[in-house]
Amino acid sequence: MLLDINGKMVSATEECLGPMRLSQEPIQVLLVFAKEDSQSDAFWWACDRAGFRCNIARTPESAVECFLEKHHEIVVVDGRHSRYFEPEAVCRLIRATKPSENAVILVVVPQTPADQDEPSVLPLLCAGFNRRFVENGSVSACYNELLQLEHGEVRCQFKLRACNSVFTALEHCQEAVEITSEDHIIQYVNPAFERMMGYHKGELIGKELTELPKSDKNRADLLDTINTCIKKGKEWQGIYFARKKSGDSIQQHVKITPVVGQGGKIRHFVAIKRLHIDNNNQVHRFNKEDRCGGEQSDCHSLRHRDRRKDSMDARSLSSRGSDAPSLQSSRRYSSVARIHSMTIEAPITKVINIINAAQESSPVTVAEALERVLEILRTTELYSPQLASKEDDPHTNDLVGGLMSDGLRRLSGNEYVFCKNMSQSQLAIPVTLNDVPPSIAEMLNEEECWEFNILELEAATHKRPLTYLGLKIFTSFGVCDFLNCSEATLRSWLQLMEGSYHSSNSYHNSTHAADVLHATSYFLRKERVKNSLDQLDEVAALIAATVHDVDHPGRTNSFLCNAGSELAILYNDTAVLESHHAALAFQLTVRDGKSNIFKNTDRNQFRTLRQAIIDMVLATEMTRHFEHVSKFVNSINKPMAAIEETGANTVNSDCDGQANIRNSPENRLLIKRMLIKCADVANPCRPLELCIEWAGRISEEYFAQTDEEKRQGLPVVMPVFDRNTCSIPKSQISFIDYFITDMFDAWDAFANLPGLMEHLSENYKYWKTLDEMKCKSLRPPPSFLTDPSPPPPPPLTRRSEQGGTAKATPTVGHLAASSSAATRRRSVTSGSRRRTDVTDLKAERPFRFSNGLTICTTQRNAPETCTLAN
Repeated sequence: MLLDINGKMVSATEECLGPMRLSQEPIQVLLVFAKEDSQSDAFWWACDRAGFRCNIARTPESAVECFLEKHHEIVVVDGRHSRYFEPEAVCRLIRATKPSENAVILVVVPQTPADQDEPSVLPLLCAGFNRRFVENGSVSACYNELLQLEHGEVRCQFKLRACNSVFTALEHCQEAVEITSEDHIIQYVNPAFERMMGYHKGELIGKELTELPKSDKNRADLLDTINTCIKKGKEWQGIYFARKKSGDSIQQHVKITPVVGQGGKIRHFVAIKRLHIDNNNQVHRFNKEDRCGGEQSDCHSLRHRDRRKDSMDARSLSSRGSDAPSLQSSRRYSSVARIHSMTIEAPITKVINIINAAQESSPVTVAEALERVLEILRTTELYSPQLASKEDDPHTNDLVGGLMSDGLRRLSGNEYVFCKNMSQSQLAIPVTLNDVPPSIAEMLNEEECWEFNILELEAATHKRPLTYLGLKIFTSFGVCDFLNCSEATLRSWLQLMEGSYHSSNSYHNSTHAADVLHATSYFLRKERVKNSLDQLDEVAALIAATVHDVDHPGRTNSFLCNAGSELAILYNDTAVLESHHAALAFQLTVRDGKSNIFKNTDRNQFRTLRQAIIDMVLATEMTRHFEHVSKFVNSINKPMAAIEETGANTVNSDCDGQANIRNSPENRLLIKRMLIKCADVANPCRPLELCIEWAGRISEEYFAQTDEEKRQGLPVVMPVFDRNTCSIPKSQISFIDYFITDMFDAWDAFANLPGLMEHLSENYKYWKTLDEMKCKSLRPPPSFLTDPSPPPPPPLTRRSEQGGTAKATPTVGHLAASSSAATRRRSVTSGSRRRTDVTDLKAERPFRFSNGLTICTTQRNAPETCTLAN
């Protein structure tokens, strides 16, 4: 078995040429021996052992005749006895035929006496032989020689033969193709290029691009920009003016792709060019009078009436000398013209048309700038910012690439199968809210506070926090009354959902779902959010938070796509996990009436609720992160800020205007998406100890994925998440910088969350300080402690809704699964602010950073280590 370029296993009879899959028939061998002897017999039996088909010819004439009929891959010519025929003459006869250009010809030469010099192989090479074989009657020796030929020259010639199909495609391609060397020497142009530019390929091949005339319509620095881009191995595409042989300038849409070859260096550049459609949507004509050979082309003009401009456009089309292709081309361009004249236009089309119109009356510099705007608007990644180079920030590049990529580097045959633990028999016995143990009930009394410690609840409930917290939150929001379902049905559904999460995942488990549910309920209670959404929106948000990661395998979308998993195939490599979470949640819910919370819901209400839940779950997919944030800022933040700034004297009208903005159906959709997105990744805005714990859990999950990718031979999606080299502080800094800060700034401006933003600022300082210390782990090492004596424990506090502090009854909890672990408080102070959290501790070690931030560090059951960079 062999591997193709995508890593897929192929059989020994298959070859791969780039993305092409080639099937090779059994190899055919022609033996040209004037008489039968031990040498010819040895090759015959060697062919039989290797599974090759073999023919024998006794004369040069019969050899050529047989070769023309069978097209053998290997020809073995006896060169020991020149009295029968000249081996060089036989080789030249075979080489004179067309099929021989991909054949391997071997000559058998006699053994050289020990007292004589080895004869030169140059005459044999000049005659057309590829190799020589010193006479040896051993079948094994002949067999080994044939195997070397098969895996060497024969395989190479087989691939070269397949290249003819690629060149045939290039020759008939309608787009102009130009291939140059790494030094920009033209190596190939196709007929479409010749027709477009008016040159014959003989006038171009072998010349440097700098020798060809340039158009003066390009901006001065364009060529430097292109060269800088492609020399870095990046693809460039854009609008370029080229000068034809006749001297006319034509506008082209050009895509230049570097081709990396031997040694990892760029060996070729492939440029694909097509005529650019100008602002009036007219297809540029190109002249075929310059075509080599003096062929006269048939031109068919097509009249088209533009319904928007009420004008007549003449569209010139050209063919290659045949009426049928010309008519097909005419119909194709006619279809394009009709598309441009359609009265139904998307908003983006209207924007492009307005810019096109503005270009016509604009100065050259403005027109060029608007052209660049059009290029950006025509791309599909409008909301994805451009990252710096990987060398500049590998953590951010790997993190963003892993989270936002759909992972189309697919490798079938490495299927990832995850275990599903969804059996009702394995779920805990249902309990009512009144039956909750007092210690857990006391914890749940604090669930409306942002500092609520979900990890304490995880330990107290033996890793089943979602059911308990869900009962509390759903009851407080009146979900059962809204859905007209019983509390027993609700708790069965919560237990079913919690049982469908994988407790073996370090991060994506039911505790994460409970954490997201808590954050969702906290946001729903904020005044502006509450005033923007109705009860159906609230119920949809709570359900979506509960199920948003159900049956998560602990691997990213990119991993599943690269592994060719069943889910990736089912959902076409698009939002794989999010689609699965939403679909499975409804499948499980409606499967059993005992846990079907929707069974008494009105049909129309259910459809509305279902659509809202699905939309929110899909909003957690990271590839559209920047699109969601940008739409929220532009549609909600900015208009509301403008109303606040311009209406100081008209308070009532301002409130009405802001309410109209918030309550429109489109903007309510954006608010719900933003709400669940912020709840899903709110870990950096939690109290420091919770933030640290969640950072450790997600890092461990990424480490495990990297380990599995290496074990299965899959592409490593996030190379920086190697457990031996990763800097967790750097990864957290990159995540906060790239995803969190802007999103929570926008959400805070809407929902008013000063406490969260304070936590975010303090946590960011913590990670930055660790990074400046060159510390790669979650906590600083003991060597950085400056004060060996512990400070007096502060009173346990929590943040109030107004941003102040309020005393709370201390509770005992732990982060680990075992409830018997010793627990202590951890205090964190920053300036005059102080807060405490509860965690599973063995001992505390206070230390003070150089910037004044004081931390009481934790000594856990397993001592933590900090890897210091040299």
